[in-house]
Amino acid sequence: MGEGIAGGHDRRSFLRFALGTGLAVAGGSVLTACESISADYGGLLPADSNGLMLPPGFTSRIVATTGSTVPGTTHTWHTAPDGGACFPTNDGGWIYVSNSEAIAGGAGMVRFDATGAVVDARSILTGTLGNCAGGPTPWGTWLSCEEWPFGRVWECDPYGVNPTVERPAMGKFQHEAAAVDPVNHHVYLTEDRTDGGLYRFVPTSYPDLSSGTLEILTDVGGALSWATVPDPDGQPVETRYQVPNTKIFNGGEGIWYRPSFITFSTKGDNKIWIYVPGVNGLGVLYDDNTSPTPVLSGVDNVTTPSTPGPSHVFVCEDGGNMEVVAVDIETGGQSAFVFCRITGRLGSEVTGAAFSPDGNRLYFSSQRSPGETFEVTGPFRTHATTTTTTA
Repeated sequence: MGEGIAGGHDRRSFLRFALGTGLAVAGGSVLTACESISADYGGLLPADSNGLMLPPGFTSRIVATTGSTVPGTTHTWHTAPDGGACFPTNDGGWIYVSNSEAIAGGAGMVRFDATGAVVDARSILTGTLGNCAGGPTPWGTWLSCEEWPFGRVWECDPYGVNPTVERPAMGKFQHEAAAVDPVNHHVYLTEDRTDGGLYRFVPTSYPDLSSGTLEILTDVGGALSWATVPDPDGQPVETRYQVPNTKIFNGGEGIWYRPSFITFSTKGDNKIWIYVPGVNGLGVLYDDNTSPTPVLSGVDNVTTPSTPGPSHVFVCEDGGNMEVVAVDIETGGQSAFVFCRITGRLGSEVTGAAFSPDGNRLYFSSQRSPGETFEVTGPFRTHATTTTTTA
């Protein structure tokens, strides 16, 4: 983990908390019992009929295309599909939610039955601006984040039962993504600015997000702490400038919670970070300047399957080779491999990676030329578990 550990904790303790396994550190390398086992799914095969290069045993389909009716429904798919997540349904199926980063913003959903057939699609958010990423909550809602200087967070119901609600207490800034820590009852938020911050929202009465305290991470000589943002409204002073010694992150992008730690990306320096609430520790999981397998560039949305065992951070590339790259958590980021490459989509980026509740399907989009949302099915090593079902 190239930059060392901030937060006043030794490397060994930090990694043990982060990965939840018996790790040893020697000579600056992360060693685990799994290190000699390749995490690679195998070399990519030639592009399939959908333009995806995948490992052996995996297949793809196009679920939705911008400007076209989602097959099996009457809903027209939105422009510029971006951040996404999956939610289980009580009939054994699931819902995939996707933001729209277009000026008109908003978000849409596609619902699948237990066999994977599409049974519904519709909008779940309208009237917003540039909804880039966001994050799922453990109680079954989608936090959709607006990416503009005074962007807001909107809590949406993927199931279409409850109305969408703005969450102003979570701050007005150039939001990118959100991740809920259900153990400590916090929500972490990234900011897509070259001098952006990492935020933590502490609800007054979790899981109610209508009120609470917005905090920002600070760093004084390597000692990390959380400071209250005095004015979450961000006017006249933008939130990241209100607190001295704010820890600066160069272009905050995707963020995702996995039991005991949080991973997030910064596009300005092509890094994947790991933050461990249990020890208030921060380190770099992947850095393309120092990684022995520097296959990832243009880091963007991230996701991890829910699993108690070995896993990876799946990272979408913004540009680059239009790839989904898996960074191996178990080796402390020492191994990364290309899982998928999208071909034939010039001037686009990969967005919205999210696993189905059973971990057997991965969804993601090519944002432009045209916008398309894909499903990849195959033998993922995820052992994923489902989350709260509400409808």
